[in-house]
Amino acid sequence: MNAETIVIVGAGQAGGWAAQTLRSEGFRGSIILVGSEPHRPYERPPLSKAVLSGDAHADTTSLVKPEAFDLLNIDWRPNVSATAIDRSAKQLLLMHGAPVHYDKLILCSGGRARRLNIPGADLPGVHTLRSIEDAAALGAALRPGRRLLVVGGGWIGLEVAATARKKGMDVTVVEAMGRLCERTVPPGMSDYLLDLHTSHGVDVVLGAGVNQLARNAQDGLTATLGDGREIDCDAVLVGVGLVANDELAREAGLECDGGVLVDAQCRSSDPDILAAGDVAAWHCEWAGRRMRLESWQNAQEQGIAAARTALGIAVNHQPLPWFWSDQYDVNLQIFGMPALSHQMVVRGDRNSKSFVMFFLDEGKVVAALGPNAAKDLRFARRLIERRTSVDPDRLADTAVPLAKF
Repeated sequence: MNAETIVIVGAGQAGGWAAQTLRSEGFRGSIILVGSEPHRPYERPPLSKAVLSGDAHADTTSLVKPEAFDLLNIDWRPNVSATAIDRSAKQLLLMHGAPVHYDKLILCSGGRARRLNIPGADLPGVHTLRSIEDAAALGAALRPGRRLLVVGGGWIGLEVAATARKKGMDVTVVEAMGRLCERTVPPGMSDYLLDLHTSHGVDVVLGAGVNQLARNAQDGLTATLGDGREIDCDAVLVGVGLVANDELAREAGLECDGGVLVDAQCRSSDPDILAAGDVAAWHCEWAGRRMRLESWQNAQEQGIAAARTALGIAVNHQPLPWFWSDQYDVNLQIFGMPALSHQMVVRGDRNSKSFVMFFLDEGKVVAALGPNAAKDLRFARRLIERRTSVDPDRLADTAVPLAKF
């Protein structure tokens, strides 16, 4: 590796893993890690669960302990935003301090929570959840007997709803689409999630949008829905998706489309600039399309892959997508990318606490998901990765061990 300085923009999970990997692969040059937050690299999934509920301190989300981080010998720049990339001079311009030179640049700038474009969206008491500070602010509002409105029935919204119910709050979830998590799971799993939350006392409103938020006479908030209904609450959590922080790349002339476009080696349209994590979009072979994969797994694995590419190591980043979510006493895991065109085979009782939905394409297992079924899903992962052809009837028969396949 001839590069003497590798600069990483974004000190989140992808950036943190990129920095660690550079050192573990033997890179002895200078690593500059630029992060807009004051924190060392940390994981975000606990923010909507253990950290939000108060069961875990924010420090537990750190990727590595402070002493181990110090041993990496990284020039860490907290509370610093990158403002521009000068590709001809190979310099990164910063909001504070002199420009820094790079031989290779890795963009791990992630994304930001999408906001509502409606009156009252910026009122006090309206929250998003992306950072440690967001979790602290929202956590302070989650108190027994209060009312929480969750706008958005995706993963963040449902996890926060579960956490709020466990803390004794009254919770209403409003989702604009016709079912929960419609973009990521099939109807059967959406039905399961709906039953799960309503059985825990959550009021779920589907097919409705929020047109306005306003302060009310009780010093709370009132949400007006598209059909005129009004919902009173004490706090609002907006969980309506993520916007990729790709402005730096676009302004530098890199190819972007809802994220920085990269190949399977994490290289952008400039071979000296790579991207990883929530900001990166690439052709996922498992999905058969270009996409950004917003997951804990991808942030880690793509950060590692980008670092290795920067060092000249052969890389082909095509991991089987894996996603998990904890809600109440349910751990839901998804492997692969289930689609409505796939043949679905259910193994187990869908009315029980544990079952698996398999998805077949031309007789081969291409995806699987289910609640509280970690062991079976480990077998499912092998079937997907090996592109195993199966008999649907035998797959559905719980008397036939998955190991037999």
